[in-house]
Amino acid sequence: MRITRYAAALAAAGVVLAGCSSDAGETAEEADTTAAVETDVEFEPGSTMAAIVEAGELRVGTKIDQPGFGLANTAGDPEGFDVEMAKLVAAKMGLTEDQITFTETVSANREPFLQNGQVDMVVATYTINDKRKEVIDFAGPYYEAGQDIMVAAGNPEDIQGPDDLAGKTVCSVEGSTPAENIRTNYPEASLVLYDVYSKCADDLRNGNVQAVTTDNVILTGLVAGSPEELELVGNPFTEEPYGIGVPKGQDDFRDFINDVLEESFEDGSWAEAWDRTAGAITGTEAPEPPAVDRY
Repeated sequence: MRITRYAAALAAAGVVLAGCSSDAGETAEEADTTAAVETDVEFEPGSTMAAIVEAGELRVGTKIDQPGFGLANTAGDPEGFDVEMAKLVAAKMGLTEDQITFTETVSANREPFLQNGQVDMVVATYTINDKRKEVIDFAGPYYEAGQDIMVAAGNPEDIQGPDDLAGKTVCSVEGSTPAENIRTNYPEASLVLYDVYSKCADDLRNGNVQAVTTDNVILTGLVAGSPEELELVGNPFTEEPYGIGVPKGQDDFRDFINDVLEESFEDGSWAEAWDRTAGAITGTEAPEPPAVDRY
């Protein structure tokens, strides 16, 4: 696979996916993909899939600082559950991993990257919601997370849920649904916003903020990298269905990805991908896959 840009997010996150071990889970395995590349594929001329195959490249936006879902390894290659979903889609198009180009996306630029044609799809802990569906479309969901809170180890502020954030300084990232939830429903919290969650984790370690909030699986991965410094409250208070973003109106591509996801649910490749990535970090078995929403 090819990478367009990678920062030293690994060091910032304080954790390496490959070979990572913590109290939160078992040692993560080196990320190999189980996706078998199709050798006999044919798409209708003029379709989105035919255009991608003809280009010989699937351009994917993903995150690189989220252990278990999208994290750059020591070689700079992204690994995680989101990355594996992209590999599954590519394989069903007859494209190898070397024909995937990953581009770093942060929460705030995912819709613009799709609208501007910079990527073909975005797999980046991307919550499906109605506001985003006004400008892009989603395949999936392929996973359902929940918003939670990360605090300093020992929970010195005794934060047990979002109602305890009043008067506290809380960090999240710009453009994320967790940040919007805090801004809208818990306005007494003092919100600090960055572009990536690794900066929030740094601020929490340094005592500049008293809590970090986003989806539980993202926070669990960060805690796994610093179990003696960070702690998860473990009380999810929202439902966050993760989807694969595609440009608005590409119904053929969205249907194709939905077919790939449902097939992976049935043949076990989805569960295998979970066990080798996010499951190895969180110490949890693959959950029951969600129902795809073919809206």
